Amino acid sequence: MDHILSILIFFPLFAALIGLLVDKESIRAYGIVITLVEFMLSCVMWANYDSSTGVMQFAEFVPLVEQFGISYNLGLDGISLFLVIMTTFVTMISLIGLSETRNLKHMILSVLVLEMAMVGVFVSLDAILFYLFWEFSLVPMLYLIGAWGGALRIYAAVKFFIYTFTGSLIMLLGMLYLGYIYAEATGVWSFNLLDWYMLQLPVNMQLWLFVAFFLGFAIKVPMVPFHTWLPYAHGQAPTIGSVILAAILLKMGTYGFIRFSLPLFPDASVEMIIPMAILALIAIVYTAMVAYAQEDIKQVIAYSSVSHMGVIILGIFALNVEGIGGSIFLMISHGLVSGALFMLVGVLYDRKHTKMMSEFGGLAKVMPMYATIFGIVLMASVGLPLTIGFVGEFLSLLGFFAVSPIMTAIAGLTIILGAVYMLVLYKRTFFGPITHESNLKLKDLNGKEYSALIPLVMLIIALGIYPKPILEPVDKSVKQIVQIMYIKAVTPEAKETIAKVNSIGER
Repeated sequence: MDHILSILIFFPLFAALIGLLVDKESIRAYGIVITLVEFMLSCVMWANYDSSTGVMQFAEFVPLVEQFGISYNLGLDGISLFLVIMTTFVTMISLIGLSETRNLKHMILSVLVLEMAMVGVFVSLDAILFYLFWEFSLVPMLYLIGAWGGALRIYAAVKFFIYTFTGSLIMLLGMLYLGYIYAEATGVWSFNLLDWYMLQLPVNMQLWLFVAFFLGFAIKVPMVPFHTWLPYAHGQAPTIGSVILAAILLKMGTYGFIRFSLPLFPDASVEMIIPMAILALIAIVYTAMVAYAQEDIKQVIAYSSVSHMGVIILGIFALNVEGIGGSIFLMISHGLVSGALFMLVGVLYDRKHTKMMSEFGGLAKVMPMYATIFGIVLMASVGLPLTIGFVGEFLSLLGFFAVSPIMTAIAGLTIILGAVYMLVLYKRTFFGPITHESNLKLKDLNGKEYSALIPLVMLIIALGIYPKPILEPVDKSVKQIVQIMYIKAVTPEAKETIAKVNSIGER
């Protein structure tokens, strides 16, 4: 297990290079086998992970540019563990359910390269290495949208790239400055995140650096008002692009807030609680209303993603174990649920070549199994108890209740508004008379689609009933983050706030 993280990162890349030699007829099976092996490797890693501690495990360290303290530095804790597993699982499922036939070889190899970059982001402990994986993930996703997307695919791909690349450049400036500050304080350069955790920065400097990192992470999430690239990207991307974008790429932004912003800038994080909460509340309520107004099924789910990501941000900036742990669980929940929803929309699009609600109606009569699975996933999306969606939302809101009961009550609207637009979508699509004769000929789910959707449904229910296997390791690592924040906080007010919001008790 000494090099399990390196294997998880570079196995998909190596497989993609070998895949250039695989013929077109065998490439689908090849891609599924590679992602299956990658997922099994991540499960082996989980089996060897020590859940009794929250410290970094499976560490790897190789100096790269010693003069400036840049290294190949990897590590994994309870926070990144399940994000890596979700990455390998969703990538595998997305290839199992893949229905695309155009340039299939290029698409599958692009997905394998993208998997490499995403895993690298979640296990990098060197800021420059993190940034390289972070930026590299844009390239295969840009290609997926631009090559296999809809009529406006080029516009959507370019907008996605410009937004995320610009924010990332500003974040890079913040990273370089932090490396310089560390060198000024210690006499040696270092971009090791664990070294940076030892720095205690003045409040004003924390605020400026918080803003630099905020722009990189907030655009990726995306937070209002930086969210406008997402509906275009989802609307134009092929199904597999939407699945991976919603399930994994968006989580890189929220992960960045937890891994970088909170422990590095604790005083700034405390000062930004209310501004961040306001932005999150706007996202929760505003995009939920926009989702209600959509006629395109895929756009409804795209805007609902922005709304749910707002709840995750709220949990993160509760600054307590309940809220942060709940937000991480909600990342995993949203990854599975949104991935399943986009896959389900793809099933309809493959049969009818439209995503407009007005083109459907009465589908429960002709596609009963499809309607059943869609209903289960939809209930998880709106946070029905005993589904995975309820656990993360409840804990995120419970955590923020220690900060502001009023704002928490407003945020609770996301459950009501989400139920409204999702149930309207379900009613218009699956119930009522069949108004289009062509819909009578639509076929229910086939074996390939069952193979992709059933595992997702099983996890959605199982983790909703028994979330402890994920929550316990996550909580231990979150406690480490909270402890670092408390120790590093400069002002008494920040220390008092962190202590106060973390006095709500244990799970």
